[in-house]
Amino acid sequence: MLLRLSRTLAKAIRSEMEVAAPRECCGLMLGDRATMLVDAILPATNVAPDPLHRFEIDPAALLGAYKAARAGGPQIIGHYHSHPQGEAMPSTIDAAMAQGDGEIWLIVGKDGAMRAWQGSQSGALHGRFSEVEIESSLARAGVDRH
Repeated sequence: MLLRLSRTLAKAIRSEMEVAAPRECCGLMLGDRATMLVDAILPATNVAPDPLHRFEIDPAALLGAYKAARAGGPQIIGHYHSHPQGEAMPSTIDAAMAQGDGEIWLIVGKDGAMRAWQGSQSGALHGRFSEVEIESSLARAGVDRH
């Protein structure tokens, strides 16, 4: 599996992380689930009680994105969040929150590194996640529309 994310969108997520730090930022990745092409990101408010160490996407943003997808809009490929004090890999807190539903978790670490993970019931990491490769050269290929 390959997550396709333009350099422009990757840069936007990193910029959002810098603004939110030391809190975790979060949002949704929208596009085509079949091709795993992220067409847009939807930044969301982190409503977690402890936003320095965990994230929770604003339910209103989630509901709006699901309604738009059902009406023929872009699909939710997954979500992103930052670990401004940690690595770009799921924490044990992330594993406890994971549904194992196949959605993609894009995580940005303190050094700006970006890695993607697919939630599963039997992943290699914490028994909940398997790493997914990120293709971020779309801007070079002329696919970047953002």
